[in-house]
Amino acid sequence: MNTRTAPAHRFVYSADGVNLATYEFGDPSDPTVLAVHGFASSAVANWHATGWTRDLLRAGFHVIAIDQRGHGLSDKPHSPSAYTMDTLVADVQQVLDAYLLDEVAYAGYSLGARVGWQTARELEGRVTRAILGGIPDGDPLTRFQVADARAHIEHGTEVGDRLTGAYLTMAKALPGNDLEALVALVEGMRDGPQPGPDNAPSQPLLFATGSEDRILEASRALAEATPAGSFFEIPGRNHFNAPTSRAFRDAAIAFLGTTG
Repeated sequence: MNTRTAPAHRFVYSADGVNLATYEFGDPSDPTVLAVHGFASSAVANWHATGWTRDLLRAGFHVIAIDQRGHGLSDKPHSPSAYTMDTLVADVQQVLDAYLLDEVAYAGYSLGARVGWQTARELEGRVTRAILGGIPDGDPLTRFQVADARAHIEHGTEVGDRLTGAYLTMAKALPGNDLEALVALVEGMRDGPQPGPDNAPSQPLLFATGSEDRILEASRALAEATPAGSFFEIPGRNHFNAPTSRAFRDAAIAFLGTTG
């Protein structure tokens, strides 16, 4: 396969009838890495265009990448109730079942890492280890001003809150993004389970956060509070460009190749 071109997507149907676009790379007989992207990104943008699928295949892995609901070529509901953490984890389980995968390693970035934390807890027998990029403890979405974001989408009203503006700018950066769906996702995930020392998965976890990311120390602290956690500081990267780091990919592949 030409790794410069993403394969055609395959839809997997979620438990509530949402079409989830998935992409398969490599030989299904090789160990599988399930790759789950961050907020306002997509499987192709987060994992394929950045070199992850190429390097994972070269290292002998099979990759299934998901467009999470609200992203990429997957359906984009506008109701916040469609984006609870339980629903996002159920989507992952549905993809594992559709591809007949009993056991996988998990790679997630940002939103995908948050989903990965909970997936590792709930599907402990199927997720052997996980890479969690750009993840702090607690809930960074509590400051997001939903009403201001909706006013901006509907009327072009200027957004004063820095965090809300940053999320909207990120959402607009990828062509085809549906801003209403992404704001619904932010609202739907609020008050759900959040990563913390009291609910850490037991599997080996590699945390990785950019040296220029403001959540660096919170991410490092979460790794230190996790029973089988290790931490990699991604040199010279912030939250938005960390997935492009070769050093991050190399550390992740080394972690995936270890045992115990």
